[in-house]
Amino acid sequence: MAVKLILRDKEYEVRPGMALVDALKKNNIVPEAVIATRDGEMITDDEILRDGDVVKLIAVISGG
Repeated sequence: MAVKLILRDKEYEVRPGMALVDALKKNNIVPEAVIATRDGEMITDDEILRDGDVVKLIAVISGG
């Protein structure tokens, strides 16, 4: 089984055991541009992804 990252309407699959930050970079997602949640709870960039995890990514919008 793999880990799923979901950002808007796109799904990315990565292997378990990776840190979230590495999984994001591997898929060309800027870690500072998203907030990651798993089971409705926010997780940090250093979180190790486990087999079967589904991580929803929420784009952070900033302006000035």
